[in-house]
Amino acid sequence: MSGRLLIYGATGYTGRLIAERAVQIGLDVRVAGRDAGKVRELAGALGVESRVFEVDDADGVRSALQDVDCVLNVAGPFRHTARQLMDAAIEAGVHYLDTTAEFEIFALAESKDVEASRAGVMIMSGTGWDVVPSDSLALHTARRVPDAEKLTIALRVTGGFSRGSLASSAGIEELGTLVRRSGELTRLDEAATRSFDFGNGPEDCVPVPMGDLITGLRSTGIGNIEVFLGTDAGFPDVDDANPGPTADERSQGRYLALAEVTGRDGRVARSLIDTPTGYTFTQLSSVEIARRVLDGQLTAGFQSPASAYGPELATGIADTTIVDL
Repeated sequence: MSGRLLIYGATGYTGRLIAERAVQIGLDVRVAGRDAGKVRELAGALGVESRVFEVDDADGVRSALQDVDCVLNVAGPFRHTARQLMDAAIEAGVHYLDTTAEFEIFALAESKDVEASRAGVMIMSGTGWDVVPSDSLALHTARRVPDAEKLTIALRVTGGFSRGSLASSAGIEELGTLVRRSGELTRLDEAATRSFDFGNGPEDCVPVPMGDLITGLRSTGIGNIEVFLGTDAGFPDVDDANPGPTADERSQGRYLALAEVTGRDGRVARSLIDTPTGYTFTQLSSVEIARRVLDGQLTAGFQSPASAYGPELATGIADTTIVDL
């Protein structure tokens, strides 16, 4: 494997986990960010090259991408970093990946499809827990139903969150209740909860505007999609003194997602995916996708995880299973 990977935002909570994993499996890595001291300290600890630049410095970004094949953006909130890095990557002929869970960034990535295809590069947002497991599950479940016409996804997360994740989730309520109807994104006037059984009895989940509204259409072709979310106790406020879950906390508990697909004849199929907690899964899945890209396993244009790699992408991550209900 000769491809070179640039990880931007490598000194953050998730970025550091990803950079460590990428080096561990032998990828040719450059770590990058805007804080010179932190970036160089991490580069020294990992024994890799470093790049320091602000995403709003067009010349700096262009220079940093000159000798790499893929950029993995882990610098949230992604509404401040994704557009600049996507545009620069397409211009430079560099593949772009990110770990966002922000709906607007999925929509942005989708809008770059034609441009990226012409440049021969792949654009993929959501290389972590959102949306690799749910997107893989959606395609798996859709294949069980002839003439599938409706997809409902319910996500169940637990445990702590990093500062970056909480900052990225800020403003999600402002998007309102987005769904997809007949292929078009639609905002509903009311947000009705719904109960889902993830294996421990019914739990109320709330409708949320997640990236699956974009990726689900790409991976399955289904034009009617809704997404729901259940948590232990919502999302806490950002705590600068707590960067994120400890290694022990990341090893405890499970993240779950349920997909329900309805066919034109009324037939319904449900499947459940069970994974390690989000940060552990994201560390593994993001690096696995980057590895495949560097190995030339990719399709140009905007891709979702499942449209590029199928449901097997998620189940290939350690300790992840899909069960048909």
